[in-house]
Amino acid sequence: MRLNIVKSKNAEQLYIIKSIRKDGKATTRIMKKLGTMASLLPKFDNDRNKVIAWAKDEAKKMTEAENNGHISVDVSFTEDRQLDLGEQSSFNIGYLFPEMVYHQLKLDKICRDISEQHKISYNLSDVLQMLVTTRLIAPASKLSSFEYASNFLQQPAFKLQHVYRSLDVLSQHSDELQAAVYENSQNLIDRNKEVLFYDCTNYFFEIEEGRGDAQYGKSKEHRPNPIVQMGLFLDGDGFPLCFSMFPGNQNEQPTLKPLEKKILRDFNLSEFIVCTDAGLASTENRKFNAISGRAFIVTQSLKMLKSFLREWALDSDGWHLNGSNQVYNINEIDEHVHRNSIFYKERWINENGLEQRLIVSYSIKERDYQKVIRERQVARAEKIVSDGFRAANRNQNSPKRFVAETDITSDGEVADKKILSLDRGKIEKESMYDGFYAVCTTLEKDINEIIHINKMRWQIEAAFRTMKSEFKARPVYLRNDDRINAHFLTCFLSLLILKIIEKKVGNKYSEEQVLHTLRDMNVYRLRDIGYLSSYTRTEITDALHDAFGFRTDSEFMSGKTMKKILKAVEKG
Repeated sequence: MRLNIVKSKNAEQLYIIKSIRKDGKATTRIMKKLGTMASLLPKFDNDRNKVIAWAKDEAKKMTEAENNGHISVDVSFTEDRQLDLGEQSSFNIGYLFPEMVYHQLKLDKICRDISEQHKISYNLSDVLQMLVTTRLIAPASKLSSFEYASNFLQQPAFKLQHVYRSLDVLSQHSDELQAAVYENSQNLIDRNKEVLFYDCTNYFFEIEEGRGDAQYGKSKEHRPNPIVQMGLFLDGDGFPLCFSMFPGNQNEQPTLKPLEKKILRDFNLSEFIVCTDAGLASTENRKFNAISGRAFIVTQSLKMLKSFLREWALDSDGWHLNGSNQVYNINEIDEHVHRNSIFYKERWINENGLEQRLIVSYSIKERDYQKVIRERQVARAEKIVSDGFRAANRNQNSPKRFVAETDITSDGEVADKKILSLDRGKIEKESMYDGFYAVCTTLEKDINEIIHINKMRWQIEAAFRTMKSEFKARPVYLRNDDRINAHFLTCFLSLLILKIIEKKVGNKYSEEQVLHTLRDMNVYRLRDIGYLSSYTRTEITDALHDAFGFRTDSEFMSGKTMKKILKAVEKG
């Protein structure tokens, strides 16, 4: 910054100005108005040289203050001046936090290596970074994401066609990227590699006919649309580990082994506990995870047990509490005293040549909860009977399962229309299982630890919910299978980055709170002087700034300060 004296017919005005470049051209911007020479002279013994020396010293101080991030400026506004035509003034800067994690995961370096292999002329890393950050800040289609990226402080230097070309390339290197970010993430967070959670979900397309991997299958959301399926592994603390995509009409049970083999091959992991639900707990999957130092904990359906095991599991005698030698009959316990207790019984069983430990638990609180849920469903079933219409039942948990249909009247005659009634037998049969829960495992660990590990499976359901709701991962609009795979790769990377941000701010805030905060963090560019924060400072913004080592919550940030922030973000 420097002193500038502007002489007019009636006065000399003293300004501190700064040289800037705008649209590739050199220009200057007034940073501070010091006053007229006539008004300043009396303060300096009417000595012109002293006024100029003081003014130059002020310019020097402002330069030093800017370099140290402590500058203050005087700005005047007038109603007579219009905004510059087409000049953008508001920008989101919440994306800087996930962008910093992106660089800490060294995704930019990985993309450079991929670009060299394919001789890509545009910046592949910039495209992937845009896809990941917009998925967090403003999730939408690829076209909408590209258009929204102009709201970021750093503008895209690539074209829309580069986005679609990048999807083809990223899909080819999906496994490589997953393995690399896992390795690099260990420098940012402690990865709990002792337990791995696995589950599957699916995402629908708004199309009428199947194509490629998008095929008709059993939709988790009971939609009559083609779907594509995802298998996802999380580590023991809920951080995404790896994923795979497979056709919507494929059975999900065979998907575990190939993805787990990828973990064994690419992630340098060999001994761990796989925890999954009953739907993925085939005998083949159990046997695969009962060798080479691996083990499993899987949910076991009591209804699917052999009759003698089911009778043993539901028998009221032979129950224990951890840490006690007393044997309980659950029909005789004091329900008030033991409302929060978890009773258990266990035995080793041999199923299809595999020795495994069957653990059954019983909870009064869980029994009452399941009873309340079923009573609500029965009430809805009664309304269906009353209304006289029962549509097809695609959901095993639908109240329609309690509605029976008959075509013959009590007199044995053929009815003109289906007769609906409440299936009391089915209601009573289901109530037998209230409060009971079972798992099978090869582990000989403490029962409480096994139950705790199994309960943590909620994390994978939460991960799927985040991708579907907060990330708007579906419906899927892409047609090409490679591009669909790349789309879910960006969702996977976004989820990992979000979980790391949560960890950095101390796991004090929900994903929704963090995302809402990032999406609302905007700044206003004040001409070419600097930036004004236009968001509400909160505990979460403070936690983000403290964790990431830079601040954007000052009343004013000079252009030089913002450049330093951007440089620190890119450095990681």
